[in-house]
Amino acid sequence: MASKDYYSILGVNKEATEADIKKAFHKLAHKYHPDKKDGDEAKFKEVNEAYQILSDRKRRAEYDAYGQSFGQQGGGAGPDFSGFGFDFGGANGEPFQFDLSDIFSQFFGGQGSGGRRTRRGRDISIDIQIPFVESIFGSERSVLITKIGSCETCQGKGAAPGSTMAKCAKCNGKGQVHETRNSLLGPFTAARECQECLGRGEVPAQKCSTCSGMGVVRKSEEIKISVPSGIQNGEMIRLTGKGEAVPGGLAGDLYVKMHVDKHTTFRRDGENLLMDLDIKLTDALLGAEYKVASLDGEIALKVPQGVSSGEVLRVRGKGVPDKAARRGDLLIRVIIKNPAKLSRRAHDLVEKLREEGV
Repeated sequence: MASKDYYSILGVNKEATEADIKKAFHKLAHKYHPDKKDGDEAKFKEVNEAYQILSDRKRRAEYDAYGQSFGQQGGGAGPDFSGFGFDFGGANGEPFQFDLSDIFSQFFGGQGSGGRRTRRGRDISIDIQIPFVESIFGSERSVLITKIGSCETCQGKGAAPGSTMAKCAKCNGKGQVHETRNSLLGPFTAARECQECLGRGEVPAQKCSTCSGMGVVRKSEEIKISVPSGIQNGEMIRLTGKGEAVPGGLAGDLYVKMHVDKHTTFRRDGENLLMDLDIKLTDALLGAEYKVASLDGEIALKVPQGVSSGEVLRVRGKGVPDKAARRGDLLIRVIIKNPAKLSRRAHDLVEKLREEGV
């Protein structure tokens, strides 16, 4: 199977950093999301597949090392030779089986138990809306998702409660069956996954009545999502193993795209919060103290004498937390509100100021 160029799919080069790869993924995932009017589910899955490989240091190193031999299913590093084998004449003229997967698994680390590929369930993508404050300080959310999940009755084994697992009669417990075929070079043996036990080598002695022995059922499941502090609009959270389950394999992942509501007062700039503050002309000239609402509650802000309109006052430690729990600052832009009308007395006072050269 020809390998896909995951770097080209994400639009990055091989020297791209983890941050570059993450940024490219977020941009393309947003562009091709199936829920969008002009989204593209096939491209979304392709971008998702590329990100899963390149965002994992080990799998990326394996992909860079083996190139077209890289096996994307189950994170295998080498090509899948489990489907090929040959019969050669033995000492008594009887054919003996030679399975290439036994040799290549030693070089490439195999592809799961017994050299078979590991099944993996489908990834799921959802969107959730959160208030601005939750994006700053983080929160816990619960969502209800209908998906194919592990059967709770049999714990995903497919066997009825109290029943045992028995060796698969079709593959004799090997998880694979071999078919002899003819070619120009003579007869050869091809190995494929046993469809009776799905490669597990065992089947339930008595099937679970809930899932009919499959180990998975379609159901609604409540999933808890930990929203980290400082998350930005459009960022995506990956929950490993919270996607759809698959018989005899690993569950896919759940991708949660965050949509942050706009705030009526605050705007975000990296780890800093921005806001505007209207002050009176006299307070700008003489200085004053204002009560200002922050995300931590009301604070007292000293406006210095002679402040200019557009000048920014900094309140340290009232911004957005970073990964080390340090916080940015609250930046307050001063806007001087000139009175639209002046009383006669105020007019006279301003005239005197002008005479003073103010």
